[in-house]
Amino acid sequence: MNPHTMSRSPSGFTRLLPLAALALAACTVGPDYRGAPEVAAQSVQSGAFVRAPSQGVLATHAPAAWWRSLNDPQLDALIDAALAGNLDVKIAQARLRQARSQLRGERANALPKASASAAALRMRSPDTAILGGSEGSGGRGPLDFYTVGFDASWEIDLFGGTRRAIEAAFGEAEAVQADLADTQVSLAAEVASAYIDLRDEQERLALAQRTAADQQQMLTLTEQRRERGTAAQVDVERLNTQVNTTRATLVPLQVQITDSLDQLAVLTGRAPGALDAELAQPAPLPALPASVPIGDPATMLQQRPDIRAAERRLASSNAQIGEHIADYFPKVSLLGDIGFSAAEPGHLIRKENFSWLGVPYLQWNVLDFGRTAASVDAAKASRDEAEARYGKTVLAALKDANSALSRYGNQREHVVRLQEVQASSERSATLVRQRYTAGVSTLIDLLDAQRTEFAAQQDVVAARAELLKDFVSLQKSLGLGWQQASDSAS
Repeated sequence: MNPHTMSRSPSGFTRLLPLAALALAACTVGPDYRGAPEVAAQSVQSGAFVRAPSQGVLATHAPAAWWRSLNDPQLDALIDAALAGNLDVKIAQARLRQARSQLRGERANALPKASASAAALRMRSPDTAILGGSEGSGGRGPLDFYTVGFDASWEIDLFGGTRRAIEAAFGEAEAVQADLADTQVSLAAEVASAYIDLRDEQERLALAQRTAADQQQMLTLTEQRRERGTAAQVDVERLNTQVNTTRATLVPLQVQITDSLDQLAVLTGRAPGALDAELAQPAPLPALPASVPIGDPATMLQQRPDIRAAERRLASSNAQIGEHIADYFPKVSLLGDIGFSAAEPGHLIRKENFSWLGVPYLQWNVLDFGRTAASVDAAKASRDEAEARYGKTVLAALKDANSALSRYGNQREHVVRLQEVQASSERSATLVRQRYTAGVSTLIDLLDAQRTEFAAQQDVVAARAELLKDFVSLQKSLGLGWQQASDSAS
């Protein structure tokens, strides 16, 4: 092509500007996302949980870092360490980075693609005389050829297939971010439960050790009385049996303490035994607040990251329908190339050695034999599945929260009743000791009173720990405990 003629002609890309304008105003095929469907609307809009207890809860906004209301600095430090170092959190964070990278890749597909090239060619033709040619037809001297160029292509998103792909990738990235938050919610609850188990086991171990020491002291006194002839051997054997029975409870508790310490270490991203020095010293169970803020069902559904993840995957599935519908329509691309070619490097960048090429390229897969229709049907089925999963997740969340509230309220009453039993058993044991010392009650009466007292004390400790774990389960069911991930994909 004559470069002078080219310079007087309008650019090929200029002629294609109307196509670019058309792309900007093009339609986007497929259904637009209108939001998630309503599920259990009456329960959500009622403003209160069905199973909320009449006492001990408040219909006010619940704080995200709910564990700080227990006023236990060691628990605070453990949960902070777990959120920073737990491997499940790191896995979820890596998945989030993957999803955001895929989103950036889909966005890049909407932009032009360009590449640069350069080549230097040096060749010599063969000597035809050696190959049987006529005399004087020897090979030509070396031939040099140099070229540089720049290629670009852009697929015009006429029907919104690329835009739908970006929309789908964005929804999936937000769903994965919600998965990370859900991991944090579960982790905070798991750490708190393991910590409560540890303090419960330590407290029951200390109680058993004190009881065994008291029983051993009584056994020693009875053995002395037997030597003086004022006590029978059967009394010694009964006391010895009780001491050994109490001591037998120590070993399982010590094993449970070791397991809890190792579980806490792993949850915080450390090796078993790493927290022994820090947590081996017994400490009391955390103290519950007088009233627990729980909010309302609508707030709970907004807070729970698993519901957010299900809704975002529904949006992503909806966008994938349009992505596949776009395959019914033709695809238009703009291809362009500019370059310089010359036999000598010094002559490369010259006007007469300049060349260009601009091509609109149409591709339409007409004879797809139903493959596109099958892809669209599969995407619609995937959208329907995501919608059903969303509804299932909402219903499960409502059940989870109401069940947790019911357990928490009932366990509060249970602890009160057990504390009354403990107080009564302690008064009874004191009276029986006094009567036994005065010679009015038998040793069997005393042993029975002591067993009842010990069992009541153990029951109260275990019930208080269970109440604390019900509190933890309640916070988890409300979707609390997650932290906002840094958003570098927007």
